[in-house]
Amino acid sequence: MTRTPYTARNGDVHLAADDLGGAGGEPLLLLMGLGVSRFYWPDGLVAALINAGFHVASFDGRDAGGSTHFDDTPAGNPVTALFHRRPPAYTAEDMADDTVAVLDALLWRRAHLFGISQGGLVAQRTALRHPERVRTVTSFAAVPSDIRGAAVLRYVRLPFLARLTRMRQPAGRDGDVAAGLALLRAVSSPGYPFDEHDARLRVERELDAGLASGVRDSRAQARQTSATWHGPRLRELRVPTLVLHGKQDPLIRPAAGRRIAASVPDARYVELPGTGHDLPQEIWPTVVREIRARVC
Repeated sequence: MTRTPYTARNGDVHLAADDLGGAGGEPLLLLMGLGVSRFYWPDGLVAALINAGFHVASFDGRDAGGSTHFDDTPAGNPVTALFHRRPPAYTAEDMADDTVAVLDALLWRRAHLFGISQGGLVAQRTALRHPERVRTVTSFAAVPSDIRGAAVLRYVRLPFLARLTRMRQPAGRDGDVAAGLALLRAVSSPGYPFDEHDARLRVERELDAGLASGVRDSRAQARQTSATWHGPRLRELRVPTLVLHGKQDPLIRPAAGRRIAASVPDARYVELPGTGHDLPQEIWPTVVREIRARVC
């Protein structure tokens, strides 16, 4: 896949982005999940989106990948950060503004947003804060954008999350690869084969780009999860919205997706049998078809 790099700026924050191809199509910006980089998007899914008529780009949110990290800000772990035991390093509004900064760098006046997990949360909030910049929102495996702090735990399978935070791998590149593969295997879809070759490719290209393993940076993840939202409620979202959720998601309960869809006027909810907290190849045709159907 050809990647054309961009750097966006939101004040002092630099955001690493890639144009992935499809110029002339409908602008579609991809938002990746907690802590990890844009290199985790499956190439085959991106190619399918381009073939469906989208011009696709992706970026690293703050505290992830090649974007600005806030390493000097104290942080605990992603679970305790939900209880706000420390002052947040930034707000959820800042993260939404980062998305718009990337659109500006790409010279996109308006775009479709597709976010997975934490990226789906940011996509919802971007559409609430900047509806004039967003054509449609697709939120996959995410929690509702207007819940705060520990309330998110009603949608999170806490024992599974605790198990993820206890994963340990040796230092060095081999340990980084093992940590990435362990995470992708843990959140994979029980109804479909785990594609270890593709998973390894995505983990290794993040490292090959000179980036630290986002899977292992729990402090950055904690800063992201502690970012507080002060903006509108989901019921105020008027952007066409698609909510996708895996029926067998081991991390986020499908009730989270159903709550998003019930809160947003005219939202469409699609629950995917056999699917976990990931995007296996077998569901790509459904995902692409559903996103394409929302384009007006």
